[in-house]
Amino acid sequence: MTSPLHAQHYADCAASLRAVVTASDLIAEKTYRLRLHAPEIACQIVPGQFVMIRLDGFNDPLIGRALAVYRVVANGDQPPEELEVVYIAKGKLTTRLARIQIGQHIGIWGPLGNGFPTVECEHLIMAAGGIGQTPFLALGSEALGRESFPGRTSGYAARATLLYGVRSASLAAGLDDFAAAGIDLDLCTDDGSLGTQALVPDRLATLLAAPDRAASTRVVCCGPEIMMQRVAEVCAAAGVPCTVSLETPMACGIGICFSCVAKVRQADGEWDYKRTCVEGPVFDAASVVW
Repeated sequence: MTSPLHAQHYADCAASLRAVVTASDLIAEKTYRLRLHAPEIACQIVPGQFVMIRLDGFNDPLIGRALAVYRVVANGDQPPEELEVVYIAKGKLTTRLARIQIGQHIGIWGPLGNGFPTVECEHLIMAAGGIGQTPFLALGSEALGRESFPGRTSGYAARATLLYGVRSASLAAGLDDFAAAGIDLDLCTDDGSLGTQALVPDRLATLLAAPDRAASTRVVCCGPEIMMQRVAEVCAAAGVPCTVSLETPMACGIGICFSCVAKVRQADGEWDYKRTCVEGPVFDAASVVW
């Protein structure tokens, strides 16, 4: 009998190390892109997985912070040795992290969680709100065949679009990175200062209702929970497959503390609690009990 605590993505192969900071750049209002030298993690990670980071030498805050991997960086044909994360300096840990200097160390462990599925389609729409765009640079690059990751296929989408919503233009982070990867940009702002003045779910509904919509379209989503719920509803109404990456707060990241559980529907129609850090963070949107 399978243990009820079994999960496919335990941290058995995760590395825990002190990583050297090699770059830290402000890329939007209070939004930073941090690069770390962590070859043991960078060579294993796949789009959708995350790492836990903790400030070196501090015990306040005591627990780490989960951050999606934004990009891995390789030197030529060599395996990647660095990875990047993107975050907003808001809480105690991230505010201190924004002041870190090149050459300093931080604690990091990973890769953790599962990754996005690699399913062939004509059009991959990556719907993001707030800081939810962070897992999609690697995913879009892989989908378009510009980058490959261990144990996965690449080049499974003819087109990839980042549908990205923020409150105002000053908060839009990483647009140049996505454009350079060949990913189309469809931007929304609450105040109309950039792109369309609309909410991401409403804009997505318009795209999915367009007469020229690709016959094979898939949606992946990450952002505030209410946005993901609305995106899931829009996709269900349009008959379009949708996968979400939950941003449930985590403490350990390795399935021990059960602080990150989410309600997920099972094959028999009943729901059960699943740990976002080991059974997720990526779930079929139709299975999530919002």
